[in-house]
This record gives sequence, structure tokens and C-alpha cells, in this order.
Amino acid sequence: MKLTRRDFTRASLLAASLSGLRSTGAVADDIPADEARAIAKEAYIYGFPMVDNYRIQHAYFVDAKNPEYKGPWNQLVNIPRVYTPADTAIQTPNSDTPYSMIGMDLRAEPMVLTVPPIEKDRYFSIQLIDAYTFNFDYIGSRATGNDGGSFLIAGPGWKGETPQGIKKVFNSETELIIAAYRTQLFNPDDLDNVKKIQAGYKAEPLSKFLGQPAAEAAPAIDFIKPLTPDEEKTSPEFFNILNFILQYCPTHPSETELMARFAKIGVEPGKTFDASTLSPETKTAINQGMADAWADLAALRKRVDAGEVTSGDMFGTREYLKNNYLYRMTAAVLGIYGNSKEEAMYPIYAVDSDGKKLDGANKYTVHFAADKMPPVHAFWSLTMYDLPASLLVANPINRYLLNKPMLPQFVKDANGGYTFYVQNESPGKDKEPNWLPAPKGPFFVAMRLYWPKDEALNGTWKHPPMTKS
Repeated sequence: MKLTRRDFTRASLLAASLSGLRSTGAVADDIPADEARAIAKEAYIYGFPMVDNYRIQHAYFVDAKNPEYKGPWNQLVNIPRVYTPADTAIQTPNSDTPYSMIGMDLRAEPMVLTVPPIEKDRYFSIQLIDAYTFNFDYIGSRATGNDGGSFLIAGPGWKGETPQGIKKVFNSETELIIAAYRTQLFNPDDLDNVKKIQAGYKAEPLSKFLGQPAAEAAPAIDFIKPLTPDEEKTSPEFFNILNFILQYCPTHPSETELMARFAKIGVEPGKTFDASTLSPETKTAINQGMADAWADLAALRKRVDAGEVTSGDMFGTREYLKNNYLYRMTAAVLGIYGNSKEEAMYPIYAVDSDGKKLDGANKYTVHFAADKMPPVHAFWSLTMYDLPASLLVANPINRYLLNKPMLPQFVKDANGGYTFYVQNESPGKDKEPNWLPAPKGPFFVAMRLYWPKDEALNGTWKHPPMTKS
């Protein structure tokens, strides 16, 4: 069986773009400033998740000197531990499940991911995330079961038939993607079991899986330097990075007109966006457009805090999100690589029962009645994050979350339920088993429901409020 090759013309154009022959996008300085501002806002909202994803991909798979580096493209890396406050590359990191990671470059040929059989009561998932940050599909307990198997991940240029031995083919819109593996850890003593499962995960090019000669390598990518999180908020270089990323994202039919509009300010795949060539008026308009995007996000954030919009509304496939780019941007800001709601839900505690923002200067409790525990097929957790960084919180007992596997160590109320204490200082030795340590300043708590049941998905079950003591 031969591997299908993309057509010669497209390959030649792609090779040219990758060889560094990037031309400068023409910025129409003659368009009205208010139009340039409006387009910049749209392009920024559209592109923010992609640019932030690129920052993370660069740290994980490109810059070997970065402390967050995982390994080269197309090489699966297991992380046989859970995340701690020392992990700072991504916001709201999950500390429930040891991760495995692979960045996939699908230009030359597809990759095949093989998973071993995993015991039925252990949850695992492989989240497939494209360069837009859409969760385009899943492998795992919910999606494909725990029986194991081999799965083919193909880029937009592959048109082959499903090879023998492949359970399912997953098609990505973009050439560069991330697969994030989560393997449930029951307790600290269970880590060796997780390591054995991780050792059974396998990733290889399709040619190797089939025992064929390797496909011709795609041209090497000259990755450009990413922006820092702070620079992403205000630097016009943002649009140059977006142009770089768009080379690996063939235009979706639903976005043809949008791309033509973006081109008016020089946002085009493979072109160089050089802010120094802009007129002062246009440059001001571009900066104002970026600020306008953050104003829109702040307004949406209020709706999120009020519970009008949930995380489940903002993560998923392109079809699910219906090209709601502000939702996609907000999802990336609040917790990039969050799961689609069928896989995991993330009720957020951002305010207390009186509507006041949470702060470590106060003490709080959350009570779960015995018959109102979070409804999940897998497990639930409550994880503490500081603000504004949205990172895990260092504390004297090294506890960053409370979760379902910890239930045997929690102290039950007289009625069989559980009261959890959310505060900066210990609530006392008798209550410490139920303590979720908080920082001294602002914070929020993310609940995670892995493989939620219908009553969580349809809103029948509501998470209890956080009450100021």
C-alpha cells in the first residue's frame, strides 16, 4: 500500500514558503483608520488562541533550552508525574492526571498513535488539538473505549484509504497539532501503574507502522521567536506570528471572506507583517483594535463569572463553536487546551455566594450533600489557581486539589456529605483533611468533571456555592 502524496503544485508552494521566502504583506494605509481598527480587533480575537498555542508549542517542541521543553516533533514524551506550581507554561494546568504529549507535524505523512488495553475503571483520554485550538476529536475511555488499538492522525493534505490494523482515522484541518494524553492517577502509590501504561503508548509515522520506507521529509521549518504572554497583549508583532502560523492552516471554506478582510491590514498566510512600515494613524488603529479585543473579552468574562456562559460553551470542534472566535479566545485565556464538555466540564468558582470575588484574605466553605456529589462516569476534582497567573498554588502541605479518589481520606459531615475548607491558613488539624489551601491574594477554583453524566451536561445538577465563613 503506497502513501498518498499531495499534489505537486501545492507541495512546491509550501516548500517555497517554508524555505524562508516570505514576502511582505501589503498593509493598506489608505483604508480608513476606523476600518483598520475594526479589522485588527477581529483578526486579534481570531488569532489569539493560535498565537498563544504557538508560544506553547515553541516551548514544548522547538526550543530545547526552554525549561518546559518536552521533545522534538513527532516524538511522544511521557510526564510520569502530575503538574505542580513549578509548571508555568500553560494556564490552569491539570494536576489530576499525568500527561503524555506529542506535537505532530503532519506535512510529510500521517502519524499512528497506538494505545495498550487499559483496565476498565481507569480513565484516559487523548485530546487532539489543531492549530486553531479546536478539539477536533478524541481517543480514550469515552470516545473509543479502553480496549486499546491503533489510530491514524492525518493532516489536511492526506487522501489515503484506511490501512489495515487502524481502528479509526482522525483528520486535522491543520498541519501542526498537539495530542494531549491524560491518564488517571488514583493516588500517589498508583504512579508506577501509570508509568507502565504510559510506556505502552506508541507514536510512529504511518510508513513505519506499515513497514514501508519513510515518506520524503517535509522542508524544515524556520520557527520564528514567539512572544511572551505580556507581549501578546500589546505588540503588533502578534500579527506577524499569526501570518507565520497561517501557512500551516489551509483556509477553511467558512473563512474565505474573513481572510480577504484580514488581508486589508496585512494579515495573510506566510507574509511578513512589519509594523514599522505602517503610518502613525494605521499603527494607532491597530493598537486600538487589539485593546478593543480585550475589552470584548472582559465583557464576556463577566458573563462567564455570572454563569451565563460556561467553559463547556467555549471548547470543542469548529462545528460546535460555529466559528465563535471570541469564545475561542476566551477559552484560550481562561485555560488553553480545555476539554470539550462531553469529555470534561469545568464549573468555575470565581465569586462567592454573595457575588464577591474570591480572595485569600477570607475563608470559605463548599458543602456537598451526600446525594448531590458531582455526577461523573470517571472522576471529579477541585483545583486551586492564583490570579492573575492562573497557576497552581504552592502551600505547606503540597496539596493543589481535592478529588474523588481522595474521598476515603476526607472527613464526612454528620449527614454523610462533605464540607471543604478553602482558605490560606489551616482550618485546624481536625479539618485539615478537607482543606484546599489558597494563596493570600485573589484566586479561583476550577472544578473538573471527567466524562460527566447527563445530569451535569443538561444542567440538572448544579455545583454548590462557595460561601464566605
